[in-house]
Amino acid sequence: MTVFGFHASHEQIHPSKLLESVIHAERAGFAAAMSSDHFSPWSARQGQSAFAWSWLGAALQATTLPFGVVNAPGQRYHPAIIAQAIGTLGAMYPGRFWAALGSGEASNEHITGDAWPRKDVRNARLRECVDVIRALLAGEEVSHDGLVRVDRAKLWTRPEQPPALIGAAVSVETARWCAEWADGLITVNAPTDHLRQMIDAYRDAGGRGPLHLQVHVSWAPEQAEAEAIAYDQWRSNVFAPPVCWDLDTAEHFDVVSEQVPMEKVTEVVNVSADPGRHVGWLTEYVELGFDQIALHHVGQEQRAFIDTFGAEVLPKLRAAG
Repeated sequence: MTVFGFHASHEQIHPSKLLESVIHAERAGFAAAMSSDHFSPWSARQGQSAFAWSWLGAALQATTLPFGVVNAPGQRYHPAIIAQAIGTLGAMYPGRFWAALGSGEASNEHITGDAWPRKDVRNARLRECVDVIRALLAGEEVSHDGLVRVDRAKLWTRPEQPPALIGAAVSVETARWCAEWADGLITVNAPTDHLRQMIDAYRDAGGRGPLHLQVHVSWAPEQAEAEAIAYDQWRSNVFAPPVCWDLDTAEHFDVVSEQVPMEKVTEVVNVSADPGRHVGWLTEYVELGFDQIALHHVGQEQRAFIDTFGAEVLPKLRAAG
């Protein structure tokens, strides 16, 4: 049966309020959670960007939910530091934590002052980071000289069972590549044909483990309000790669999204005031075979969404499953 989780969007919500939201989501019937990991929001209107790893410790302690985080090692984060972070949470909360690893976005990574590499270089760097992280979680002493450099690193605090390292992908090609190294696959909502092609590419290439999906939704009691929330908060997030990978700042995203039509927003966000419509959309994703679906309400106020989906959406999905 598909597990439905709550997505914690640090770009939009103050971490204290976000912690209250994930506690409330567990009480409302959400069975898992996942977290973004950004240095910058996608828009000045979103207005936040707390440090995910500090928050994750608090959230794991405050709930009984399993948690995941989407992380980009290699530039802003050294892979040995991420291995230590993963290992610590895995040791403190056995079986409850996983990390999805991707090649990142310039809006978060440019802060180091280093050049933003081409996509093929970023993928090669990520692959090196994955090997470093796995070796450290296995207890090895690691030295490495490549796109990242490591000198005699060793983790002294490790979990008995290393947390899963999930591959993050939005294209069929990347999903196929993730099958080489990942313990599972995560992507975001897209047309079902595209999602099916990604799943098939991952599995046909030997990809193992669970399939995760993050779904952007906008719900409000009235349709006009649901549309207004989505347009205000998420119109800067409608751009396909490489634009979304390569823009540097929230100001850049706000400039290029000034004239985005609402139709573009509804291509990337499931917008409806009707909980039944959301049940229908989510049922289609379940039928594709996703093991876990994290729901991201793109508004900054989460309580009404949590209450409504906990009462009117999740029970119907569980009954159907």
